[in-house]
Amino acid sequence: MALTGPQKTVVQTVGVVVLMGSLAWASVPFYDWFCRVTGYGGTTGVAEAAPEDILERTVTVRFDASKAKDMAWEFKPVERQMEIRIGETGLAFYEAYNPTDRPIAGQASYNVAPYSAGGYFQKIACFCFEEQVLQPGERVQMPVSFFVDPEMVEDLEAKYVHTITLSYTFYEIDLPEGYAALDVQADTNKN
Repeated sequence: MALTGPQKTVVQTVGVVVLMGSLAWASVPFYDWFCRVTGYGGTTGVAEAAPEDILERTVTVRFDASKAKDMAWEFKPVERQMEIRIGETGLAFYEAYNPTDRPIAGQASYNVAPYSAGGYFQKIACFCFEEQVLQPGERVQMPVSFFVDPEMVEDLEAKYVHTITLSYTFYEIDLPEGYAALDVQADTNKN
């Protein structure tokens, strides 16, 4: 059975709407994947271990910390900067403190500047990979283990980078289910 002109137009229109909806749905995970693979927008990579090749050339890594407007924690780098050899594993710490009387969960987003270094800045382990929960009055030091990939010195743009800034921003998120129940119980005990 052949479609008439108006029926064909409706089917084509519905097809376009479904296609556009599918592309919109897939765009966020695709963009995230693209940024992680290419380092676009200062997105860092994730590695299992540092390379065996350590160059004599050094790079200064600066550490920056900020928080969302409604985040009650105090958050700062323990050390403001360090100089490491390209390919060498670095270990830095950030400190978070919950000055409130309630548990607060947080998640860190991150990026690297300049953007051209993003694909070469590799994290081995990081507090930013998981959500963090701080109890009232709790202070913690959270580690990030990283290296700068030696392939950076071959990149036309990145090979001239001498300083890299690693920035984290903490956002408050909902407490995990088990913590939420404890928070409700604590509120009940207060009353």
